Amino acid sequence: MKSKIGILILTLLYCSCGEQSVQEERATAVTPTKPVPSFSADSAYAFIQQQVDFGPRVPNTAAHKETGDWLVEKLVSYGFSVTEQEFTARAYDGKILDLRNIFGSYRPKATKRILLAAHWDTRRIADKDTERIDEPIDGANDGGSGVGVLLEIARVLHTDTLQPEVGIDIIFFDGEDDGEPEHRNFRDGSQVWWCLGSQHWSKNPHAKGYTAYYGILLDMVGGRNARFYKEGYSIQYAKNLVDRVWNNAHDLGYGEFFPMRRTEAITDDHLFVNQDANIPMINIIEFSPDYGFGHYHHTHEDNMELIDRKSLEVVGETVLFTIFQEN
Repeated sequence: MKSKIGILILTLLYCSCGEQSVQEERATAVTPTKPVPSFSADSAYAFIQQQVDFGPRVPNTAAHKETGDWLVEKLVSYGFSVTEQEFTARAYDGKILDLRNIFGSYRPKATKRILLAAHWDTRRIADKDTERIDEPIDGANDGGSGVGVLLEIARVLHTDTLQPEVGIDIIFFDGEDDGEPEHRNFRDGSQVWWCLGSQHWSKNPHAKGYTAYYGILLDMVGGRNARFYKEGYSIQYAKNLVDRVWNNAHDLGYGEFFPMRRTEAITDDHLFVNQDANIPMINIIEFSPDYGFGHYHHTHEDNMELIDRKSLEVVGETVLFTIFQEN
C-alpha cells in the first residue's frame, strides 16, 4: 500500500511511499570491513517467476494459499525457523480477508537482529489500467520483486560459507495491496485500508517482546530502469540508516540507481513497523519525486516483462553488503 504526504501534511494515500525535496546530497565513501557473499540476480528472477506462475496472490484464492505454503517451504529449506501468523481483516468494501504473515528467523539465538521485509500479496484490481480493470494483476514487481530478493538472500545465507555476525529475520507481510480503488474514497479518517498485515503484526508481534536493531523494507525493486530515492518516512524515522544504505550503494558503484535525493513519504508497511513496533525501518522503493509511481503501478503491465535483473542485483547486493557490515 502507498500514500503521498506533502512536506508536513498528509494529502493522498497511495499504495507505497514518499517525501518531496529537489535537494541533491553528496555520498560519503564507505570502507568495507567484512567480505560479502555474491547475490544471484538470476536466482532472484526465478523466485519472482515462480510467484507469478502461481497466479495473482490475492487473499482468499487458491493461488494465494499455494504461494504462502511455498514461501514457508522455501524458508524452512534454507534453515529458517518459521512462524505463521494467521488472522482475518476487513477490506475497504467490507470483504473479510483470510491473511497470514510469514516470519522466518535465521540464527535465532543471536541477540542483535536485522529485520528484512516485503509484502507477498497482489492487488485484486487493476484500477490504474484502461482495460480489465476489475481483474487482478500479476504483481511481478509490486509484491513479487521484494519477495524474490529476500528469498535469494535467504538462499545465500544458507549456502555460503560467509556468514553475518547478526541474526537475520525475514517477514513477508500479507494484505498490503488491498486498499480502496483509485477512483473511490472509502476513508472515514480513522482507517488505513492498506498494509493490513504490517498493521496487525506491528501491534501483535509473532513473539512477545520481539524487536530488531533496524529493518529494511523492499517494495517494487525489480523494475527496468528503477531508481530508488530517499523516502520521506524512512528519513523521518531512520535517517542515519537511510544515509548508510545509500552510501553503501554508491560505494558499490550503484549511485545511478540510488540518487542522493529525497522523495515524498509513502504509507507502506514500514510506517507501521516504525510507529507501532518501534523498530526503525526504511523503505527501498521505486517512487520518483518527479512523477511518482512507475507507469506499471496497479496495471496489467506489472508482469515479468517489466522485471530487470540489474535492478534486482543492485538492491540485493546493497542489502547484503549492509547487513554483513554489522557486528
